[in-house]
Amino acid sequence: MTTRIDACFAQLAREGRSAFVTYVMAGDPDPKTSLDIIKALPKAGADVIELGIPFTDPMADGPSIQAAGLRALKAGMTLKKTLELVRGFRQDDNVTPLVLMGYYNPIYIYGVDKFLADAKSVGVDGLIIVDLPPEEDTELCVPALKAGLNFIRLATPTTDDKRLPAVLANTSGFVYYVSVTGITGAASGNSRVVGDAVARIKRHTDLPVCVGFGIRTPDAARAIAERADGSVVGTALVDALRGSLDAEGRATAGTVGAVAELAASLARGVRDAKKQAAE
Repeated sequence: MTTRIDACFAQLAREGRSAFVTYVMAGDPDPKTSLDIIKALPKAGADVIELGIPFTDPMADGPSIQAAGLRALKAGMTLKKTLELVRGFRQDDNVTPLVLMGYYNPIYIYGVDKFLADAKSVGVDGLIIVDLPPEEDTELCVPALKAGLNFIRLATPTTDDKRLPAVLANTSGFVYYVSVTGITGAASGNSRVVGDAVARIKRHTDLPVCVGFGIRTPDAARAIAERADGSVVGTALVDALRGSLDAEGRATAGTVGAVAELAASLARGVRDAKKQAAE
């Protein structure tokens, strides 16, 4: 079965360019504004959207994304409402791949079978669950694949050649390479080192390799796009959102535009990589 993610990367390969992958937190700063933001992202140039599932104990997230999750939880966001957000997005967009990213606990409480059925029905395409290692594939990964969802795995600078086959065994859609060790938003990866790492991963898989953590500017996005199949930007977009809020942390008239404008500039950076590579 071909998913929207598979179709997207196949099309990008035909065009000879990398993907621009965006991350935002579901329900940040409130459900309505959040829906407006994710609807604006494809128009701004996003090829794939990662949507964070708010969680009370996000161990891999830096301060910006932790704060975004807390804003969403304060606004009443739940996993059920996150799925409703996807349903709302799909009313106008049946093409852009949408990936839910988060932790296993909310899904476990929701019920794996129910979650997978509901996620598929509202139009989720894939999952990135950061705290489920390959040794736990029977918990969610294998059932997700059987349900027709991509299960996207993280690889890191510490994932050596011995570990990579286990990480890639049930991975589908794309591989998410975390270019720096540590939490989100902490630092940026050296593009030359990243290029070497991407090449190493590609010796083990035919899947696209997208690179994230630390990409904040169009130049950085372009540098990564020249060496990988996609550039993933999250913290910078979340920071743009936070900077648009009022003193009480509520959305303003400029909130959606602040995120969309930054996304558009980053998307241009990714697309410029194609021009540079072709010259």
